[in-house]
Amino acid sequence: MKKVKKIAIMTSGGDAPGMNANIRAVVRTSIFHHLEVFGIESGFEGLIDNHIKPLDHSSVSNIIQRGGTMLKTSRSKRFMEKTYRETAFNNLKKLGIDGLVVCGGNGSYTGAKILNEEFGISVVGTPGTIDNDLFGTDFTIGYDTALNTVVDAVDKIRDTASSHNRMFFVEVMGRDAGFIALNSGIASGAEAIFIPEQTKDYEKFVKRFEKNKRDTKLFSIIMIAEGDESGGAFKVAEMFKEKYPDLETRVSILGHMQRGGNPSCRDRVLASKLGAGAVEALLEGKTNIAIGEINGKISYTEFEKAIKMQHNSIGKDLLNLAKVLSI
Repeated sequence: MKKVKKIAIMTSGGDAPGMNANIRAVVRTSIFHHLEVFGIESGFEGLIDNHIKPLDHSSVSNIIQRGGTMLKTSRSKRFMEKTYRETAFNNLKKLGIDGLVVCGGNGSYTGAKILNEEFGISVVGTPGTIDNDLFGTDFTIGYDTALNTVVDAVDKIRDTASSHNRMFFVEVMGRDAGFIALNSGIASGAEAIFIPEQTKDYEKFVKRFEKNKRDTKLFSIIMIAEGDESGGAFKVAEMFKEKYPDLETRVSILGHMQRGGNPSCRDRVLASKLGAGAVEALLEGKTNIAIGEINGKISYTEFEKAIKMQHNSIGKDLLNLAKVLSI
């Protein structure tokens, strides 16, 4: 087994709070093990364009508390073509880089997997996405911070909603996964939550609203995951306004503010553990895997499995809790 001597780290796809903590951990763990370490700017795009620079201890000073990613990130269409992937590999080869850590989501894992299969470079993925939708880890880097950002925003929205007796339809990220909507909805006291994993029964929602009107309870916050089958916050608000034209409604799209902000303590610790674990996995000869944390312990999942399987931690208990507490 050939020992890894030079490691590179990149962040890819959507940014997530805690990516800088992950970069810092990879760099400092590499230095601790007497490895050379490099940073690849702008993800796979930067790898193709040879935007690779050496990093040292001071390169990652004063970044653990910062949101975003010091290495920048992107989504690369060019990397889907083998010609560009070969260029990317040759850039690594010229520098003698024989280990790669890719922090990102499913698309990033797919790119890392192909790079390993075609060119044999050792690759480990760390789960950087606010959606918490990756298999092989209980939580992804950035998810906890995004939840806190949403809850803080909705708390402020509720103040004005109750002051004006308005109904607010709040849309959060999670096109294919409702983790943010469900958990932040429960935490912020939303009266209804629409997520992709659950069939949306608009009629039941309307009936419950009718009952609560008779009980003089006014709805104020409806949480909706973006792009769900009901059409998102604007569509749901429009349907509701047609049925109740006298009701004051407002739509609030939280959007990309959910990706920003200083990472929470939980995200900083998780990102640090997984960054260090990724370097140690490469030193142990592991490759083509995603690293995660399950029940407090480091776990390894083959890319194939991590990409294809669904994170299934949205359980009936949380869905039932949301219904009970919305009465």
